[in-house]
Amino acid sequence: MPHTARIAVIGTGWWATTAHIPALQENPDANLVALSDIRPGALEKAARHYGVDKTHTDFRAMLEQEQLDGVVIAVWHAAHYEVARACLEHGLHVLLEKPMVLIAEHARHLTRLSRVNGCQLIVGYPWNYNPHVLRAKEVLGSGRLGGIRYINNMFASCVIDLYRGNDNVHDNLYQYPVTGPGDVYSDPVRSGGGQGHLQVTHSAALMLHLTGLKPASVLALMDNLDTRVDVVDAMIVQMDNGALANVGSTGTLHARGPEQELVVQVYCDRGWVDVNIGRESCTIYYADGTAEALPPLAAGQSYQASAPVDNLVDVIVRGAPNMSPPETGWRTVELLDAAYRSAADGGRRVSVGSLYAVSAG
Repeated sequence: MPHTARIAVIGTGWWATTAHIPALQENPDANLVALSDIRPGALEKAARHYGVDKTHTDFRAMLEQEQLDGVVIAVWHAAHYEVARACLEHGLHVLLEKPMVLIAEHARHLTRLSRVNGCQLIVGYPWNYNPHVLRAKEVLGSGRLGGIRYINNMFASCVIDLYRGNDNVHDNLYQYPVTGPGDVYSDPVRSGGGQGHLQVTHSAALMLHLTGLKPASVLALMDNLDTRVDVVDAMIVQMDNGALANVGSTGTLHARGPEQELVVQVYCDRGWVDVNIGRESCTIYYADGTAEALPPLAAGQSYQASAPVDNLVDVIVRGAPNMSPPETGWRTVELLDAAYRSAADGGRRVSVGSLYAVSAG
């Protein structure tokens, strides 16, 4: 294994310049080799700010010219599949920002491609590394609470201005070091949907990561309000074990109030789990009447923005396990793909199996 992970970043937008590039430069086991972006201005601005010498406007040329072990992909949602596929075909380990892709068939293909090529594909879900989440997942996976019957999954956040194409309201919240997201999240061509692909991808992935369940069918309604993308979403999801999940989300919180509220409650035959990400608390309730209230998190432990990058580096340098594997990303894409199809058809129930009807096999 290499002593240092040689990594390139594809996409120099707001999250790459806010989280990924700084994390790579701060990791002693990482070597940020090059940056790539189809936008010369954005590329030059990021390279100048972080002192990166090698830049490429064609990521495929970069893959051919640079000696790399892995890549971080943080491009527009609609471009995730094309870029990730090329990188996996090149034999590289990949950190792919969420949502993994927009279409279930593409998620399945990338998952299989990563296996065939012996590459780790990490999906950018920082809450997977949260100590409360890790403990709750451990207990649920042990079977001590019995079968899962019902899940309540709610995510409220203050992102509606991004769906209106205005990122200025978030200047104080994120303090963009180089650039903001601009109007990308207001554009369904580049981003797919709104709240589903920007926020529910987080909460749904967290739910599936905790439980290990897979979505079997989805009924959904969505409201765009005054934007071109969904802002308020309500979904009923039936899981592969028969459990039902209520998945709701709104992007209408006020930017001057709490940034977000995210709750995942998992009700089982012999107890239940209450994970409250927004309030940084987690309690596990057992059938004998006892409750395990997990200790408060240390500063920065709830949402570790650098964790996916650090995981990529550890995978390359030490052969560490993938803490956010593509299977969870794939199942999350299935849920969202079915949800958008359901909402477009007035809330009709959509089975996950039907997502693959054209190219079954």
